Amino acid sequence: MSAPTLAGDPRRAALRPDRGPVRRTGGMARAKRREAIVLVMPSLLPILVLSVAPLVMGVALAFTDARLVRQPDYQFVGVDNFVRLADNSFFWDSFRIGMIWAVSVTLLQLVAAMGLALLLNSGLRLQGLTRVLALIPWAMPPVVVAIMWQMIYSPNAGPLNAFLGALGLPDDINWLADFSTALPAVIVVGVWVGMPQTTVTLLAGLQQIPDELHEAAAMDGAGAWRRFTAVTLPSLRPIITSITSLNFIWNFNSFSLVYVLTEGGPGGRTMLPMLFTYLEAFKNRNIGYAAAMGVVLVVVVVLLLAIYLRSQFRSEKES
Repeated sequence: MSAPTLAGDPRRAALRPDRGPVRRTGGMARAKRREAIVLVMPSLLPILVLSVAPLVMGVALAFTDARLVRQPDYQFVGVDNFVRLADNSFFWDSFRIGMIWAVSVTLLQLVAAMGLALLLNSGLRLQGLTRVLALIPWAMPPVVVAIMWQMIYSPNAGPLNAFLGALGLPDDINWLADFSTALPAVIVVGVWVGMPQTTVTLLAGLQQIPDELHEAAAMDGAGAWRRFTAVTLPSLRPIITSITSLNFIWNFNSFSLVYVLTEGGPGGRTMLPMLFTYLEAFKNRNIGYAAAMGVVLVVVVVLLLAIYLRSQFRSEKES
């Protein structure tokens, strides 16, 4: 009888690894990746077409002398737009106003929304109706909100001046045209518009806090303020970080509300950087120069948010 070949040797077969399951596992992993790509593509394509592509085009236009004309003919100018922008004091002044607007509106929204969320979470009568009423500013279009507040701030027939006159106070204040009151008046409108979104987010977070934590703190002798600082705020910290970051981005990039209210006046006192960029692009028709402004704003906002989020994550790790 001839000796068995190496391929037919049962000992060799026992020593040889079985590659069947490995191949099947690799095939399943590839199939899952293909399925994931197929499922993600319907949502990824609109992002690429409507967000990423315009961003890339805007960055490319920032290095050209493009103008908004019927037959565009522009050339590459390098960093000339950014050099010109560095000497534009009006833009940097609008940037300062935009930071005041974004920080003020974001912080005041957080404080006001926290108070309203705590009130809505306290078991009020007609709680459902109260929550619906709290969402009304969020449901109104910004243009309608701006027109409504223009009527409220009207120096001649506005209810605000009428109320001040009934109290014996000055009743001829032109809130949106006075240098000292225009920006605070616009900030109040911004807080009123954005407060419902923050309120709903904080209210959802409050409802996720177990009642046992508050009961245990109360049994230890903690008062209402102590329970708020020791139980409520730590539990809401991730939500506060997220909603504050999103609100800051939204408020810094907004301009429609201020555009309808004041158009950047009086004397540029409410000229937000996004409004300044919009006017430069579609009023002065300097598309390349306006694109350079947009690139600077995006970079600055990303850097500020990175610093803020890094500090928040570091404090969470330490705690």
